[in-house]
Amino acid sequence: MYRAEIALIGNELSEIVSKRILILGLGLIGGSIARGLKQANKEIFVSACDIEKQQLNQALADRVIDKSGSLKELAPSSDILIIALPSLTTIELIPEIAEAVGKNCIVTDVASVKSPIVNAVLEQKDSFCERFVPGHPIAGSEQSKFSASHAELFLNRNVILTPHEKCSIDSISQVNELWRLLGAQVLGMGFNKHDKILAATSHLPHLLAYAAVDTLADQQQSENIFKYAAGGFADFSRLASSNAKMWSDVFIANTKATVTVLDTYIDRLQQFREQITNKNHDFLMDKFSNAKEVRDEFMRKYFGAAVNNLSTEAILNYVAEPGGAVSGEIRVPGDKSISHRSIILGAIADGVTKVSGFLEGEDVLNTLAAFREMGVTIVGPENGKLTIYGVGKHGLKAPRVPLNMGNSGTAMRLLAGLLAGQNFSSELIGDESLSQRPMARVVDPLTTMGAKIETADGGKPPLKISGSQLNGINYAINIASGQVKSCMFLAGLYAKGQTSVSEPAPCRDHTERMLHGFGYSLIREESSRTTKINNEGTLKGTIIDVRRTFPPQLFFS
Repeated sequence: MYRAEIALIGNELSEIVSKRILILGLGLIGGSIARGLKQANKEIFVSACDIEKQQLNQALADRVIDKSGSLKELAPSSDILIIALPSLTTIELIPEIAEAVGKNCIVTDVASVKSPIVNAVLEQKDSFCERFVPGHPIAGSEQSKFSASHAELFLNRNVILTPHEKCSIDSISQVNELWRLLGAQVLGMGFNKHDKILAATSHLPHLLAYAAVDTLADQQQSENIFKYAAGGFADFSRLASSNAKMWSDVFIANTKATVTVLDTYIDRLQQFREQITNKNHDFLMDKFSNAKEVRDEFMRKYFGAAVNNLSTEAILNYVAEPGGAVSGEIRVPGDKSISHRSIILGAIADGVTKVSGFLEGEDVLNTLAAFREMGVTIVGPENGKLTIYGVGKHGLKAPRVPLNMGNSGTAMRLLAGLLAGQNFSSELIGDESLSQRPMARVVDPLTTMGAKIETADGGKPPLKISGSQLNGINYAINIASGQVKSCMFLAGLYAKGQTSVSEPAPCRDHTERMLHGFGYSLIREESSRTTKINNEGTLKGTIIDVRRTFPPQLFFS
């Protein structure tokens, strides 16, 4: 998808197009943000501050920014301010930024350490805290200057937002939309967890690269050593070419998390040292083989086509053996159906919804990913907990790619109802198994309501849904189905008039109960097993504790 197309949300331009954007720091990240915004829409007003005048002059010459100046000059008239500076510099500037910006200006950052930045923000006035949304794009290179910036840097890359307890939902939504406009995949995470994870996955590898090069550089005849270094050393040491100032800041700002993971790594190195000294071939084979499998699976899962050239070896046969006794407490997983609905209703509610007992299974995670793609910021899951920053009933954004429901018929049927009444088009796809399941039981009544849905032969997925105005109908379900009923209720949230659903026999009423929990009114006529809903209400964010259920496979374990 081209960036210009990404700027279109339904039939309307992204709201970011009308904003005045100020970028502090015009290096690789700041410059790439500016280039990406201008590529998305040349009408976006972008200004910048930087201590290197040459970078500002080049950006002006390239028409990447419209104006340069000081923070004091540019901040008062800006709608969104992006701090694209190293961690410690960001922390130092926060009080000055808080004083300089206008009362409605939203502020975000790109630093790779979040906890100390959040702590610095929370020392400011509440009005500033509400408008500061911490962020971290997982993108970059060893180059750090404006000359290395490019508009595609964030395309299909993850950006992590780490909202704190005082963040306003409107601020979070606008920062989310800004990154979507740049083509990024927006994730949510707690700021403490972010720092622990990044210490292991980003900070530690950089430290090892610096240490490895430094170790060899201190050797006698180091020039000869480097002369004979092969491609493996070049690949491993690539990170040592990164910006020294920035990474020094990172390790100082994230000392605790980095030292914790570094201690674990040192212990593991000592273990390897001992086994190498003892010439323990079996130990090395076991550890190396396991590491290879983990790394190959990581590359396959997250980098897909980029690793088609991975070597394939003999098929491995795994034999399951008794694992011994379990000591401790076992928690039954949360109900899948309720977990699906928690995401769906929380996403379109006004306010924050907090979920505990969330089932972290593949089906439900696909639903979560779908709503993230539609502009909803969701923090978690972490130990079964989610925080959903609802965008309101009419706040979903047009998905930029087909929404993959995996193997979940529940997700596809429920989202078909929800998406049928939106003002944008979307497509629901699934895996090979789901693509063979007929969807006529939801497509037919939705079509009667005025939905425009194209299916594959036999009414099977994918479902291509064109946004349209729905009209309420009276619908009698032939065979009791909680999924069909839920689909109709979700469509009824957006349909003119009243939508009435009658069921031949009682079936799951999760959706009705949860709509009531979100403050949405329904009318139930027990004598006719009929439930009625209209489009006049709103959903309010709430607290959900997902009930626990025993999964069927447990009884075959």
